[in-house]
Amino acid sequence: MKRQDVKKRPLSDTVLLNLEPESVVYRVLDGKGLYLRVKPGGQKSWELRYKRHDGKWTWLGLGSYPRVSGALARKQADELNADIAAGQCPRASRLARQFQARLASQNTFECLAREWHSTRLPGWQPGTGKQVLSALEKHVFPVFAYRPFNDIQPLEWMEFFRGLQRKGILSQSGRIRRYCSEIYDLARVTGRSQHNPIEGLRRFLQSSRTTNYSHVSAQELPSLLRAIRDDPHSPDVRIGLRLLCLLAVRPSELREAHWSEFDLERRLWTIPAERMKKRREHLVPLSHQALAALRALREITGQHVLLFPGRVDDSKPRSNTVFLMALRRLGYQGRQTGHGFRHIASTLLHEHDFNPNHIEAQLSHVKGGVAGVYNKARYLEQRAVMMQWYADHLDALEIPRNSNEPASQHEASFCLDASPTSLLY
Repeated sequence: MKRQDVKKRPLSDTVLLNLEPESVVYRVLDGKGLYLRVKPGGQKSWELRYKRHDGKWTWLGLGSYPRVSGALARKQADELNADIAAGQCPRASRLARQFQARLASQNTFECLAREWHSTRLPGWQPGTGKQVLSALEKHVFPVFAYRPFNDIQPLEWMEFFRGLQRKGILSQSGRIRRYCSEIYDLARVTGRSQHNPIEGLRRFLQSSRTTNYSHVSAQELPSLLRAIRDDPHSPDVRIGLRLLCLLAVRPSELREAHWSEFDLERRLWTIPAERMKKRREHLVPLSHQALAALRALREITGQHVLLFPGRVDDSKPRSNTVFLMALRRLGYQGRQTGHGFRHIASTLLHEHDFNPNHIEAQLSHVKGGVAGVYNKARYLEQRAVMMQWYADHLDALEIPRNSNEPASQHEASFCLDASPTSLLY
């Protein structure tokens, strides 16, 4: 469309889109001093013509088209014309509006949340930061991202958390609530907020059904051990589940383990501080059964740096859900988690009167204060004896009651059978 064909104003979207360039720059009036400027190359932009205090006419750019639509350009023009009528300089008032918009954007909940995330990131385990940010992006930002954080009321937060709970994600909603409360704590200690609207909400929200990671009962444990033994799927994952049973370590500590951390001759696994929850190096004694499992696993993944290398990128460990998915595949969804093996070990060892200090040291639990001064080798000899008893006990539970096979024969078959489909058992 040529400019002489324009008949109506303000300019329609069709006209704005189809105006043809000419050999020189030209402007087409939209109305109220607002013009569309068209360059020979076809670039289009908005300009406002106004009279300065000295009586001279001048131009003020309002942005390129179509990034700035006709409706937005007219809104800006109306605001600036009102400023001019009030005796204000439109350039100065426009800069003030832009500054206020930037200031408002910095006061949004998402901006504050990302600032909190960046301050907490150095203290988290690898992968935790990604999980936290993913939870915020999935559940919180779609609702509150662009809201000024001081404008969000406690009742809005309570309805939001109740909505999460209605979806059946009780445990995750609790974690998200704690994240958001910490985010507001950051605003408070940095002088940007006088109160935390999430404080006190916990009393009026549904509690998680359990405070522990899911784990089977003592009566169900033998069946679980046999199900793991007979799992026909990935041999490396099957071995991983057995190691979780035998060692009572956190799933992430095992999943991210490097072969260089293991001294099979000394029967010792040294977990480096950067992969421990408390950022302290931890020693794990290895039972005969654990050694057999590790040697079997080495036949599968020993050529890699990691015990459980990723299938696509072997420099990264398997997915953080790999053990959980294996347990679900075995029919234990909601009944057993990788972390739940730690609770099983703690319960059995306490029931058989092992020293609580030895148990807590094995689980890498450290008390605060002087009594909790950390020693990575504390009770190591006693823990080695305790975990060998525990491995033998699990083997005894695993053998069916009507089986005449002695536990020693079972262990021998475990160590000697190295076929691809039965590297573990």
